[in-house]
Amino acid sequence: MMKAQLQFQFPEPGNWGRFILTAVFVDNNGFIKSRRFTQDDISQEQAETFKEVVTHIAVLSDEWKALQVWVRLEQVTVSPLPEEGEVFPESRDAVALTVEAVNARGGRRLFTSQDYSEFTMVDGAAVAFFNYFTTNNNDQ
Repeated sequence: MMKAQLQFQFPEPGNWGRFILTAVFVDNNGFIKSRRFTQDDISQEQAETFKEVVTHIAVLSDEWKALQVWVRLEQVTVSPLPEEGEVFPESRDAVALTVEAVNARGGRRLFTSQDYSEFTMVDGAAVAFFNYFTTNNNDQ
């Protein structure tokens, strides 16, 4: 079964203020749907979460500028901190990024969480952002 994903396209690489967001998901009837949004279609709260995602993308060197970003929901295992009192690792939803970047010499490259651990986010706001576009839009 196809997993839901978000795709961000940046018409001007490095300009995070302009983007096209495409949500791809399976609707309640099992059909694959897609919805498109621009920066003007998201709420202020969603824009703040998007800025957090951008800070993770910004770890790329100055040489590389993100052109597209694919966002998927994955399960990751996290080990609790000793001060939290928990002993056993737990599984959580996480947002995983795959970034296609370009450089000034015309090069293209994909970067994943294998390259940058920052591309996996267990942050609740990032997961909620993903779910908003891939779950709530199922009924539209």
